[in-house]
Amino acid sequence: MPAYKYSFFKPAYLISLVATIFLLNYTTHAKQNEGYDLDADAPIRIGVKKRIRDKDCKVKTAKGDRISVHYVGTLYKDGKEFDSSHGRDSPFNFHLGRGEVIPGWEMGLLNMCIGEKRKLTIPSDLAYGDVGAPPDIPPGATLVFDIELMDILEPSGEDDDVDYYERSHFTEL
Repeated sequence: MPAYKYSFFKPAYLISLVATIFLLNYTTHAKQNEGYDLDADAPIRIGVKKRIRDKDCKVKTAKGDRISVHYVGTLYKDGKEFDSSHGRDSPFNFHLGRGEVIPGWEMGLLNMCIGEKRKLTIPSDLAYGDVGAPPDIPPGATLVFDIELMDILEPSGEDDDVDYYERSHFTEL
């Protein structure tokens, strides 16, 4: 057996090095989702990229709120950017829960704190479906949005420090 002066010339080390390089290369390409979309009826994926501590969160988004967000939208399949509020230098404002945005946003932006950032991976049934939004969003496309809640412009009043249990036990007089 040959005596190796330096450990990085040992066959076991070289095999380990080659395997590591292969795995790094594979994971880099896997981030592009290898050219596929999620099943149309898959559930939405909601990831929190920046969390706001409960003690720092005075109010959370609720249905009916008029909110202001910054976002970047990309295709899940290949990572191609199709829209961004940053390019317009102004946030996007809308009412949550009134059908002004795709269903995936309606679901994925509830209970957010100002300053929170989320990553939404939205299957086509909760986005633009089998029609898409040509030319940038093809039919059946899964969409990925990186979204930051900038402000709650007009709170709806639906979450005024009353939890669900308390609301569900009130009756109209």
